[in-house]
Amino acid sequence: MDTRPFRSVLYIPGSKERALEKATGLAADAIIFDLEDAVAIDEKDNARNLLAEKLQALDYGARARLVRINALSSQWGRDDLEVIARARPEAILLPKVDEAAHIEELARLLDARPETAETRIWAMMESPLGVLNAPAIARAPRMAGFVMGTNDLAKDMGCRFRADRLPLMTALQLPLIAAKAAGIVAVDGVYNAFKDEDGLRAECAQGRDMGFDGKTLIHPAQLEIANQVFAPSEAEIDLARRQIAAFDAAQARGEGVAVVDGKIVENLHIVTAQQILAKAAAIAERMG
Repeated sequence: MDTRPFRSVLYIPGSKERALEKATGLAADAIIFDLEDAVAIDEKDNARNLLAEKLQALDYGARARLVRINALSSQWGRDDLEVIARARPEAILLPKVDEAAHIEELARLLDARPETAETRIWAMMESPLGVLNAPAIARAPRMAGFVMGTNDLAKDMGCRFRADRLPLMTALQLPLIAAKAAGIVAVDGVYNAFKDEDGLRAECAQGRDMGFDGKTLIHPAQLEIANQVFAPSEAEIDLARRQIAAFDAAQARGEGVAVVDGKIVENLHIVTAQQILAKAAAIAERMG
């Protein structure tokens, strides 16, 4: 599994030259360079050429770089891949993934090109069928991550938008469980009201508590909140350190459990504590 932080995953339109350049300095852990929904039909050709040029010319540092192409079944998808391949993309984000066969088709196309030998695949989980097939999709060739497409999911399911996202909960949890079982990254869907900071913070907290690695974002103004919420807090880091120290001391005494703040600490708690400290260290490295 990719050990880099994925707290904030920002969509950037592939057709916007200034946005592509500005993204090199944004505090995003990952960027989705979008050739699909964010690009008008009459801009598709220009966008893919511009993006391929910028990916080769600009330095995006340690940020994970995903290119969302159009679906392979569309009239643009294969052309997107043909042009973007020359930029040796880190990962291709495939939309409209309903089954593992869609990933397998893309993997075969990548296998045929030496310049994409190391390119991984991410899948948009944005349809009811895709959600139901999530375990097979997560284990398909080259798979590295899921991105939840909550707007499309809600549309296809006919469910209403609510602050608690209760109507979407099963559709969120099934791909998340599949991703965890396969050891790949899973990031939550977008929050549409980009000026609503309180709403964004609440939805980020919900996604974090569910187990998502981060959140997809539609505006740079959302970066700070996502980065804060999906990072371990100082209190969590302190507790993790104390749990590890107490457990080590208990083991040195020949005991299998420790007690911290009046609560039992067993080996499973130490695994979580180590994960918290590893994530904090990865974020510190990213920020440094």
